Amino acid sequence: MEKRKNETIELLMKRKSMRVFEDKPVPQDVKRQLLEASLRAATAGNMTLYTIIDVTDQALKDKLAVTCDNQPFIAAAPLVLIYCADYRRWYEAFCRVETEVRRPSYGDFMLAAEDAIIAAQTAVTAADALGLGTCYIGDILENYETHRLLLGLPDYVAPIAMIVGGYPSRQQEERRQTPRFAVEDIVHENGYDMEKAGRMMEMVEEKEDWHGEDLTLRLKAFCKRKWNCSFSEEMSRSVKAMLDAWAGPESGKTSGRE
Repeated sequence: MEKRKNETIELLMKRKSMRVFEDKPVPQDVKRQLLEASLRAATAGNMTLYTIIDVTDQALKDKLAVTCDNQPFIAAAPLVLIYCADYRRWYEAFCRVETEVRRPSYGDFMLAAEDAIIAAQTAVTAADALGLGTCYIGDILENYETHRLLLGLPDYVAPIAMIVGGYPSRQQEERRQTPRFAVEDIVHENGYDMEKAGRMMEMVEEKEDWHGEDLTLRLKAFCKRKWNCSFSEEMSRSVKAMLDAWAGPESGKTSGRE
């Protein structure tokens, strides 16, 4: 089947993470355009359940480079954006007009997190269109207590996604794009397909082009690096603390104006 040419599709298909950037700032008008595009992302009930923290303080970047799994390229990135799930604005507004307002709980966290992630990905696509390169930093989910203090996050605001970006170096632009799984393996029709899910070993071998290598040894090494590792354990601990802080014992109870 012949593929139709489309600039947006081509942009999405060419995307890859960039971690080394030229030593020049992102102009304010370019950043503004990127942020305005991000705010046009789909949002639950048109509520914009997120806040974007634009990290411009170099000292704060330096700290985040350490707290986010010791990755120095974070400190060197001209653009650092943190997308936070945020129900505080709406909750406080509701409390001003209603006598009984339930406190935010788990469902509200998930909805706000979805909003934040959708907006973050929209920013990534906008960055690509503006000639910037980006990389997600999943480690913002670690060290919740530290990040909450560093960023001054109040109740019902939590860091969900972090993007670093800038004008990519030539080496990064020319770097090989990492492969993805096939559509046929990831898309299940009308329900979860256990047979497809059972092909994981074959899927990994096909995607990674590991033909001729010992797949078991490669998977064992991957498991050790990405699953049975300290950062993964810390992320799970941190996210639990985040959820407990968001929807703890007071979850579901009512408050409001008196």
